Amino acid sequence: MKIVAFEEQGGTRLGIVEGDQVIDLNAADGNLPADLGEILAKNNGDTRPLADIAKRAPASARRPLADLTYRLPVGRPGKILCLGLNYLEHVKEGPQRDNIPKFPTIFMRGLTSLVPHGQPIMRPQVTETLDYEAEMILVVGKRAKHLTAANALSCIAGYSCGNEGSVREFQRKTTQWDMGKNFDRTGGFGPWLVTADELPPGAKGLKIESRLNGKVMQSDNTDNMMFPIVEMLVYITQGMTLEPGDVIFTGTPSGVGHARQPPVWMKNGDVCEIEIAGIGVLRNPIADEKVG
Repeated sequence: MKIVAFEEQGGTRLGIVEGDQVIDLNAADGNLPADLGEILAKNNGDTRPLADIAKRAPASARRPLADLTYRLPVGRPGKILCLGLNYLEHVKEGPQRDNIPKFPTIFMRGLTSLVPHGQPIMRPQVTETLDYEAEMILVVGKRAKHLTAANALSCIAGYSCGNEGSVREFQRKTTQWDMGKNFDRTGGFGPWLVTADELPPGAKGLKIESRLNGKVMQSDNTDNMMFPIVEMLVYITQGMTLEPGDVIFTGTPSGVGHARQPPVWMKNGDVCEIEIAGIGVLRNPIADEKVG
């Protein structure tokens, strides 16, 4: 099941994607919250009630997918966690090539750093070093702490595509990456959430790719994560309680712009696409941040 958030008359609505149409769930059930995280919390991560609403939706609740103005699949995540250095070939192309991580590298993003499918990612005024990063995103369905290898996957609601856009100049200024990872509107998230039951356990074996203006820049497989989904969830929940609607970026493969000779940066007028097999394509144009 593909769950999408979109704009309607200035507000947010949720829908189920069926082919080239969307079933507007809020049109079918006026009491349904418009934030997926709130629904996941209410239903303990169970998305099947949304499928039931879609089944009884009237014909008037259907609309063309092509007409949507997308919103973030989770509008108000409590936490946005990110894994760095999770594909070995990516580690080898960067400054940590001689320091292969023994544990997951965790940092945070803020909500203001992300834009949905179709909206422009912004190249900041102060630097040209805006880099692309294809990543699979995991969305937490239910509260979880001290997960084990046996039960870790039970907390996952589904998966999405991410562009973990990074401002490399500011990422490298200090040992902490957060400044370079949190410029306003520099990352993408979408186009929708695909429920976990539609994909292999732990989303293993999925091709992941980034394209800049149609040219393939990164191409790998989620099988090649150094810290697979189960392992990262076990590690994170030793210390952090995951809540419904929390979002986790799971790391990027090799081929990023800073490692190329000469470097390749996203710039005004570019289009960056992130495609993950079984999930979809996240597409964002790139625009310069407006002066003033």
